[in-house]
Amino acid sequence: MHEPATVFVHCIFNGTVGIFQMKEEPDVTLSDFWSLIKSYISEIGIMDIVDILVVSVVLYYLIRFLREQRAAKLLTGLLVLVVLAPLSAWFGMDVVHFLLTNTLQLGLIALVIVFQPELRSALEQLGSIRRLGFSVNGEENAVQEKLQAICQGIASLSAQRVGALLVFERGTRLGDVIKTGTLLNADPSERILRTIFYDGTALHDGAVVVRDMKLLAAGCWLPMTAHQDSISRDLGTRHRAAVGMSEASDAIVVIVSEETGTISVAERGKLERNFTQQTLQAYLMRELHVEQGRSHRFRAAFKREEEGDETHE
Repeated sequence: MHEPATVFVHCIFNGTVGIFQMKEEPDVTLSDFWSLIKSYISEIGIMDIVDILVVSVVLYYLIRFLREQRAAKLLTGLLVLVVLAPLSAWFGMDVVHFLLTNTLQLGLIALVIVFQPELRSALEQLGSIRRLGFSVNGEENAVQEKLQAICQGIASLSAQRVGALLVFERGTRLGDVIKTGTLLNADPSERILRTIFYDGTALHDGAVVVRDMKLLAAGCWLPMTAHQDSISRDLGTRHRAAVGMSEASDAIVVIVSEETGTISVAERGKLERNFTQQTLQAYLMRELHVEQGRSHRFRAAFKREEEGDETHE
C-alpha cells in the first residue's frame, strides 16, 4: 500500500507552513489543490498587504543602496557562500560544508566592518531631520534674498575662474567640519565670497559652510570621497572633497572650478555639472525648500535649538 504523498505549501502571506497529506486516490484532483491555495488567499487581510508593501519598499531601497556602493561585490560573494553551504551538505561534502558554515558565522561581523562607511551614511540620513522649509512673509523673503546673493557671488567667482567650495547644511549636523575652519556667522554677499576665496587669503583653500543662509564658517576641511575611481581624472581635489562630503551627509555642496569656472553640485554622492546662476538658484530653492508660500510652523523651535547648539560646536 502506497504511503500518502506529502505536499508542503508555503504560505507567504501569513508566514506559516502548512503540511497537507493528499492520498493517492483517483478522486484527488488538481482542482482540490487550487481550492486549498484559494482558501489561504481568502484569509489575506489589509494589514497583510501593508506588511508585504513595507517589506518590498525596504528591500527595494536596500538593493538600490547596495548597488551604488563599492561593497556590493563583496555582498554578492557572501550570498554565493550562503548558497554553496546547503549545497555542500546536500552532496555530502563534509569538509567544505564545515568550512563554509564557520565562515558564515563570522560573515555578519565582517559585513559590518566592510560596510561601515555605507552604514554610517545610511544611518545619518535616516536619523536626520530634514528641514521642511522656511517661514513665510518677511523671513522667507530675506532667505530668498540671501540665497540670491550667494548665487550671485558664485556666478561672479565662476566668471573670474576663482575656485570655490560651499557646503549647504541640511539635516545632518556638520559640527565636526565646522570645527576645522574659522567661524564667521556672516550674512552672505558677493563681496564676502570673493574675499574668502581670493587666492591671497588664508581661507581660500577650504570650504564655506552655509547654515540657514548664513556663512557660518570658512576654511573648513572636507572628507575625501571613498569612490575615487568613479570621478573623472580631469576633476581635482575640490570636486573629490565635495563628493566625499555629500556621501557622508545629506548636505548639498557647490563647487566652482578654478581651471574652467564650471559650477557643479554634489549631492548624495552624485556630481552634476554645468550650472548657471539661474539653474543653480532654482536647484537650491527646490532642494532647500525655499519656496514662496511654503511655511514651516516649527521653524522657530529649530532656530532656538540651533542657537543653543552653536555654543557647543
